[in-house]
Amino acid sequence: MELSPFDTEQLGIKTLEKSLIKPESRKSLRIGLPKETSPDERRISLTPGGVSILTANGHEIVVEKNAGIDAHFSDSEYQEAGAEISYSAEELFSKSEMIVKVAPPTRTELNWMQPNQILLSALHLGNTTAEFMHSIIEKGICAIGYEFIKGKDNEFPIVRMMHEITGSMAVQIAAHYLENNSNGQGIMLGGISGIPPATVAILGAGITGEYAARTALGYGAQVFVLDNDLAQLRRLENALDRRIITATANHQYLSTALSVSDVVIGAAMTEGERAPCWVTDSMVQSMKPGSVIVDTVIDQGGCISSSVPTTHSNPVYTRYDVVHYCVPNIPSNVARTATHALNNVIVPYLIDLGDAGGIQQCLWNNTALRNGTYTYKKHLTKKALAELFDMPFRDIEVLIASQI
Repeated sequence: MELSPFDTEQLGIKTLEKSLIKPESRKSLRIGLPKETSPDERRISLTPGGVSILTANGHEIVVEKNAGIDAHFSDSEYQEAGAEISYSAEELFSKSEMIVKVAPPTRTELNWMQPNQILLSALHLGNTTAEFMHSIIEKGICAIGYEFIKGKDNEFPIVRMMHEITGSMAVQIAAHYLENNSNGQGIMLGGISGIPPATVAILGAGITGEYAARTALGYGAQVFVLDNDLAQLRRLENALDRRIITATANHQYLSTALSVSDVVIGAAMTEGERAPCWVTDSMVQSMKPGSVIVDTVIDQGGCISSSVPTTHSNPVYTRYDVVHYCVPNIPSNVARTATHALNNVIVPYLIDLGDAGGIQQCLWNNTALRNGTYTYKKHLTKKALAELFDMPFRDIEVLIASQI
């Protein structure tokens, strides 16, 4: 029975339990989960529950000591789920057939990776170098990027879930920084009897914008959403029962919206491209003192001209009397929720890989993983990456069909 990750999102663990029927052709994998070493990365890709399902399917899971500690999953929980705890990251990399992690491998981790290993992680295109790509290709690593995984329905399941978290968190963050203790205006997002609510302007009507709007409405705020895609605005109006005010993102409407807003959520983006910069410094200067900007697309350059990247350890700065929150990796600050979200999508893919009897047959059968693959059999398989790094590429379907 083919297991779809999209069924998992709707039905949760009950769907995963159906996968315990083992076809004769299945293959056991030794999967390594290293502790993330990237700054501010607190997530891990699999929960103990996910590990339990994978071990029940015959896979061996090796978890580096304290890999889940920041998401509040203990080593003992992973051991009880059937995982082996490794006290050496280098040994974990050397003895695993597949590495599953959140951030791309660091230079040190890349040196530890073995020829023909499978890597499942984010790629973080904005920070990727030609040197990284050449190293992955030279080792013959089959690399699958979270941000490229796209199913038959044209949805990006992992990207979508992280955007949902980001949108909801952006409003929660803004509410905190509006408080006096955070040098904000000292107001609540939602009004109380006799006092109007705060005004929230959301730039972009995509998934991040939608979940920001839903959360802001839940707080009781007045919500503006601006975008140049009228179909997206129409979809969002219908989805939220016209409880939001929409406008095209032209200079006039942007200037007006920012001048009256207490919070601006920057969520304007185009997949695979730099974020469009819609807001000028003069627009930011027109905002009320103590207002808050949360630029959720700062990892793609930001859509507000006064935005510069910050970190979870030092998340805000004030410019033009406006508090700016520009942390690139917002979901990492709710590591437990984000880990559950990653787990729910990733576990069915790993079961699919084992059931298919190997990576080649799995990529042939599984549209999402095939779309997610960016290096295979010492070839770059993404045209966009080939153009970015001026490297040759081969179509993955041709590579699989030719059994190279």
